[in-house]
Parts: sequence; C-alpha cells; structure tokens
Amino acid sequence: MNAALHEDQMRVTSIPYRTGKLVIFSGVPLAKNSYKTNSGKYYVTIKADPDSIPVLPALGQHWSIKGARQIENMEVGEYVMQQHTYESPKHVECTLPETGEQLIRFIARESDFKGIGESKARALWQLLGKDFHATLRNDTPESRKRLTSVLSEDSVEALFKGYAKYKNLAHCNWMSEHNIPASVQQRLLKHHGEASIAVIKDNPYALMGFGLSFSAIEDIIKVTDFKSDVVQDDPRRLSAALEMAIRKEIEKGHTYTTHANVRPYLNKLLKDKTLVTQAFQSGHDKAQYILNPDTGAYHPTAQLLMESVVAKRLNGLIKRNDLYDENANAAYCSAAAELPYELTRKQIEAVTTCLDNSVSCITGGAGTGKTTVLRTALRAYHQLGFEIHAVALSGRAAMRLHESIGFVTSTIAKLLRDEPIEPSAEKPNHLLVIDEASMIDLPTMYRLVNHIHPSVRLIFTGDPDQLPPIGCGKVLADIVEAKTVANTMLDIVKRQEGSTGIPEYSKLINQGVVPEQLSTGAIHFHETNKTDIAEVCCELYQQSPENSRVMAPTKALVSEINKLTQQAVNPDSTSLEFEINGDKFFLPLRMNDAVLFTQNHYDKGIQNGSLGMLTNTKPSGDSYGEVTLDTGEKVEITQSILDCMELGYAITLHKAQGSQFPRIIIALQNGRMVDRAWLYTAITRAESEIHIVGSSNDIKQITEAPSHSHKRNSYLKELLG
Repeated sequence: MNAALHEDQMRVTSIPYRTGKLVIFSGVPLAKNSYKTNSGKYYVTIKADPDSIPVLPALGQHWSIKGARQIENMEVGEYVMQQHTYESPKHVECTLPETGEQLIRFIARESDFKGIGESKARALWQLLGKDFHATLRNDTPESRKRLTSVLSEDSVEALFKGYAKYKNLAHCNWMSEHNIPASVQQRLLKHHGEASIAVIKDNPYALMGFGLSFSAIEDIIKVTDFKSDVVQDDPRRLSAALEMAIRKEIEKGHTYTTHANVRPYLNKLLKDKTLVTQAFQSGHDKAQYILNPDTGAYHPTAQLLMESVVAKRLNGLIKRNDLYDENANAAYCSAAAELPYELTRKQIEAVTTCLDNSVSCITGGAGTGKTTVLRTALRAYHQLGFEIHAVALSGRAAMRLHESIGFVTSTIAKLLRDEPIEPSAEKPNHLLVIDEASMIDLPTMYRLVNHIHPSVRLIFTGDPDQLPPIGCGKVLADIVEAKTVANTMLDIVKRQEGSTGIPEYSKLINQGVVPEQLSTGAIHFHETNKTDIAEVCCELYQQSPENSRVMAPTKALVSEINKLTQQAVNPDSTSLEFEINGDKFFLPLRMNDAVLFTQNHYDKGIQNGSLGMLTNTKPSGDSYGEVTLDTGEKVEITQSILDCMELGYAITLHKAQGSQFPRIIIALQNGRMVDRAWLYTAITRAESEIHIVGSSNDIKQITEAPSHSHKRNSYLKELLG
C-alpha cells in the first residue's frame, strides 16, 4: 500500500547539512502563495540528494514539497515542536515569490541580495511592480539606469548578482521534473543559459555532452513527454549511441579505435544490426570521427584535435636544437662543479642534451640517477637566466620534486589555474619541467601546451614503463617511442653500499624476468592464498604502522584491508560523529586513522589522492574535526569535504602514483587490473622496504606477460617527427 502524499510550503531558515550526497534543510511552514507563516507548531525538514533538487537551498528561499511525510516531536529550547520530515520527496520545487509583500520580504531576507533591506525592496516593488522578474532577467544598461533611481550602484550590482542564481529557476524546476540531475542542469545552464530547455527539447541526447549516459537519457525519454518525439532510428539517437560507444573506448585509454571494437557496444545499445550500420554512417556524416583510410582506424574528432595540437607544439620545439653554446657549457660546468661527485658519461649526456634542445626527455627506472641529472640541468638553466617552472601531477610528487631539485614546484592543476606562462621583457626565457610524465594523459598535455607560450622549453622526466595514465593516451611513451624528441635513457642502476636491492629487483620485473630469489635484500615475498591476502597485509602493516602503506589493485580489496587494519591498529579511538536535527551521522573514521581524500578541493589545499591523519574529531561551529596532511598542513573538515574522505591505510596504485613511502606492502592478485607495469610501478613506490603478498605463481604470470599498456591505441607517436 502506498504511503499517503502530503504537501507543504516553507521558507528556508537553516541548512544544517550539505555534502555531495545529501542535503538537509529546514524552514517554517507558509500559507499557500503567501509570505505568512502557516503554523508555529511545526517546522518542515527536507532530506534529499542534491542532484534531485533544482537548486541548492539558501536561507530565505520558498520551497513547495509533496511526498511521504514523517512526523516527530522535537525539543526546541523549552518547547516541543513537531518536525515534518520529507525524505527524498516525490516533488520538490523552489519557487520565487511573484508579487507584493512576498517578494519584498524575500528580497529583504535573502542573503544573496546584500545591502538591500525592506525599505529598498519596497521601493523596488513600487518602481517595477510586475515587471520585477522581467527586468532582473535581463542585465542591460537600460535596466541598471532605471534601478539607480531607487538604489545605489553597489545595490544594483548586488541585486543582479543575487538574482543570477534564480533567473533560471523555472528551467531548473522543469528539468528536475524531467529527472535531469542538478549537476547536469548546472553544466547545461552554464553553457546554454535560458536556451537550455529548447536545446533538450530539440535533442534530448544533447545531455550526453553534460554528463548523462545514453542509457540514463533513454530512461528519461521513456517516462517523459519526449517519448513520442524519439523513434528507434532517429538520427539523434543513432549519433548519441555511437558517441557513447566511442567514449567507452576512450575510457579504456585509447585515443582511437576500430570498427571491430566499437560495434559490440553499439549492438548492446541499439540492439539492431541495421541501426548499428546506420549509426556508423550517421557518425561519419556528422564528423564524430575521422576514418583513417590507410588503417581503418576511427579517430574521435576531439582526441585527434588534441593529439594534433600537442604534436604541432612538440614538432615546433624539436626543430629548435643545437642550442649548446659557450654560455651553456659554462653554465653546465658551474652546475656540475657543485656536485659532491662526478657524473657518469650517460648522465653528462643527459644534462647536455637538455641544454642543447628546446624539448627533451630524461627517462629511466628507479635508481638510475634521473634526479641528479635533472637537478644539474636546472641549475645550469637557472644560471642561463631561465625561469624554472617545475610541475608534477600529484601534490606528494610535487613536494618530492621540490625536495630533490631545490626549485619551487607546484601541481599541474595549480599551474593551469595560474596565469599562462608568457615571455616578458624582464623574463624572456622560460623552462617547464614535467616530472613523473608517465602519469600525464592527453587532455592534460593538451591543456599544458595551450597554457604556455610556444617559446617555452620543455623537459619531460619519468619512466615510460610505469603504469599508463588514468585518462586517454600515453604521452611520454609515445614521445619516447617516436624517437624524434631528444631522449636520454638512463638504464644503469647505481649500486651503493647497503643498497635495498629495490632498483635491481624492479628492473628485472620491468624486463619480464622473474627474480631468482623472490625475497632478497629489503624485498620480502610472502607466499599467501588469495583468501588470506587482506589479513596478511594487515598483519604486516601492524609491524611498522608509521612507515607503511598498502597498495592494492581493486577498490574492494582496498576496502577490506582498510577495515581490517583500522580494527587492528585503531579499534577504540573516538569516531567522527555529529548530530543534525536530532539525527546522528558518522563516517567510518576514527581519531588517528590514516585518511585518503578522493576529490579535488584546491581551496583547502587537497586533491584527489592527498593523504593525512585524522587529528581532531571535536565538532566546532561549521567544522567537524581536522586532518593533518602528510605535508604537515592542517585541513578543517567541513561539509564540503565530508563525502570525499576514506580510510587510507591501503590505497589503489593510481592514488599512490607519483608518491613514495618508506615501506610498502603490495597486495598482489592476478586479475584484469594487474599486469607487469602495475607490479613494476608498485615496487618503485618504496623508498626502503617492500613486502609482496600473494602467490609465486601469480607473480610469475604477471611478470612474464606483456603489459596492458602496449595494447593502448594512441596516435601521437605517428604525428611526431
């Protein structure tokens, strides 16, 4: 039996909880179409997924709700009031007051309209009347001039700025009614503005470009009034299905694909061979892809454009060589003289190659001296008057790079947020160093070359045999394989007294050779059944918690190890808990737990993959506690980051790439995610000690089989030269 549906109108008075997964907001009930409070005996609370509501709530907004209602008695000071709670209501709509006193009260009380009190709001209504919304929807010089008769210029600015979030409200409500998630709505409105609904009506599949999948759009069409407008062989539908199939290939890391690879997924979406054939033809006609007549490859237009732009920049830099002159030689000699030891012949070649070319690479495995070469080259460049810009993808990698080279470093994300790198009269020469370049995908490289002037020199450092990027392409591997960019491959592991043996071990794995002794030096192999891997990793972690990190191939195994490890090393500490409107919330995190952040919040100094420790669990104001990052910086836990925090005793290798830890524990499970490159990269994350947990048969199979990255289709290599 269906629960009875109830309706309420309310004005928002508090928003006690808001994250990316849940928002809770409360308010006083209003009489229908009125600003007046309907009752002082209860208040209304809405709990919803932020993606299911048209706009994020703000104090003073008016909302109407329809759905199943739960009534509870709540103590408010010395009084007992009822709370009417609507959890995931069937219908929820934010409404703008239309006339008179409602609108005056709304403008005066809404925090977005700064500096406009009730008297100014009343004057506005007297001036504009029913033209109020029409006037504010169009920010024109004429509108502003009219408003300055009752408001100051600052107040006019505040009025338009505050109204901006509401001018598309009708569109948001319409899209919510059509089951379009709020996150998609905002991207659509940002791009199309007031034309958004017209765009959707013209082609519902346009929503794919703003984050919805083909299947999700098909589901929306089935339950809305679009159903009658879209037929099975609709060209819009066929084009969207092909785009989705090609996108699946890009998600696998490819920048181009083949008919044979695209067709199975297209069959799955369209379920008709004739429609599949029509989809290929439609995609070709609309230039969704470029068909290479020589190879039969399907090149998605966007990826081909990015590869072409990157190749054009690199090819331009390749031509600017033979730059090693007397000044460069003097700078090199001065930089080399500062070293406490002599460089090897290969290292000297690497440094001089960097100085001789506008674009160059320093590549090699762990322990081959890449850092020494880079540090020497950068000191020479600095003496030549170059501005050094050194970047890495992750925060930990950027910090480690700074410690290695002594120059200021940053993440790539920060560099891209800063002003573009352009030569000036004071600073005519610039050099960009990209460390751990094997992690750089094609879209990132495309953004980088568009962010720097064509005269900026480039040095790539990294190991092309490591795990390929998460995104599409394999930029460093393509550059190295093309052999048109000057590259010095450092391949001699420098043995030192008391060596851990890790560089030698990793080199064997990379070559596809299983080490004769799986346990040697600081590498310890633990023969373990698949079902016991998590438990053994947990036991090993307990031996040295302050130095250890577990690497695992899947999120499921990471989660299992994290739960076991937390229970073993931190079972009784205070949990991260808080109470909102009488409801208790908690995260499965405890005081002194290792914490991993899974989203970028640059304003707080964290990014996807940042690690730290939960060092405070006491709520205070808008803060629920504090995390101390590995860098030493402290991050206040606010609502915006609550849903991007996880246990961090164990992490996936992609989260660890670009970072190193004193002691790592590798949870080795043969499977789709794990190949030679995965194992090789995991081993090179360790500074001094490694524990490999798994079966000797698995390590043999993984090491001897070629890496998956060799199967990744990328066209940049062909475009270079």
